[in-house]
Amino acid sequence: MNKRYWVRWLDFFSDNRKPVVSFAEGSKTCTEFRRSIQKRPRGRKWAGMLALGVAFAVCGVVAQAEQQTKVPKIGLLEFRPPASSSGHESLRREHRALEYADGNNKIFETRSAEDKLDRLHALADEMVGLNVDVLIAPSTPEAIAFKKVTKTIPIVFMVSTDPVADGLVESLVRPGGNITGVTTITPVLAGKRLELLKETIPKLTRVAVLWNPQDPSSAQTWKESRFAGRELGLELHSMEVSSVDKLEGAFKEAVKARSAALAVTSSPFINFLKEKRITELAAKYRLPAIFDRGEFVPIGGLMSYAPDQAEPYRRVAAIVDKILKGAKPADIPVEQPTKFELLINLKTAKDLGLTIPPIVLMRAQKVIK
Repeated sequence: MNKRYWVRWLDFFSDNRKPVVSFAEGSKTCTEFRRSIQKRPRGRKWAGMLALGVAFAVCGVVAQAEQQTKVPKIGLLEFRPPASSSGHESLRREHRALEYADGNNKIFETRSAEDKLDRLHALADEMVGLNVDVLIAPSTPEAIAFKKVTKTIPIVFMVSTDPVADGLVESLVRPGGNITGVTTITPVLAGKRLELLKETIPKLTRVAVLWNPQDPSSAQTWKESRFAGRELGLELHSMEVSSVDKLEGAFKEAVKARSAALAVTSSPFINFLKEKRITELAAKYRLPAIFDRGEFVPIGGLMSYAPDQAEPYRRVAAIVDKILKGAKPADIPVEQPTKFELLINLKTAKDLGLTIPPIVLMRAQKVIK
């Protein structure tokens, strides 16, 4: 039942049946309509009171509708190109699950650095100028870029590093400022991955660690790996790689150093730029490899141990939802993963001549045969 019908239906009960123009036609404000009802004869008092009550209700709906006309604008900055990124679609999917219909009550403004870290600062500054309501950073470099260009727009990150050590937040419980988010605590899990390699290859003594010195997450993971390696009695070989042309040379050096396995750290360059290339080189140089992301296993990686892949996106979407409803980032604790997955590729193990011990297989959430 539309507004015009309601207003004229109420007028039928009055003593003066002059045409009343509906709110939709814009000739009367809510206040004017109330006054016109109050001035009517008292012969049918109950109808007038009913009309007044409905007028208040209708005006309340109109006011609420006016408040809901503002469409939230969300800014998403990514290091990797859109064609190779699953993060954007994952966030959209989680927002739809929270009843944010695409094109109806939110707008995504996206920018990509196209694998160029030096472009992030300028793109972050550009996104601030778009008057977005919330900024989303899918990894540490984007989060750092946003933090440098705004102190007011809420920032929600999804990082694999320690956000306190990176200077993003004051603490996990009380982030402070205009930033909060989710951390997948990848560096903390470095020791667990080395432990899984040693359980898989009992006689293992030397492990190469592929890391990017230009990326904070990767550097933190290398540091944690060194501590864990000493406790596990493993000698670690540093594979520092920050450009594609040095990748195969690093593998040759690792084999020359008699490394018998490989641990790959988290980094936008390592994870997104050459996923397939890394698994191919690991197979070529016969290095059983463990990764911090499950995407590597279906394309030939031996195993991965990492937080559940969907959970961080789901938590980021929930935090954005809270902020759009009025919560302050400083009051929202940084969240950490609660679910972890071990993935194993038995075909790769067979190609490498490895037999995965039953105790390791029993702990796997997914096994590719």
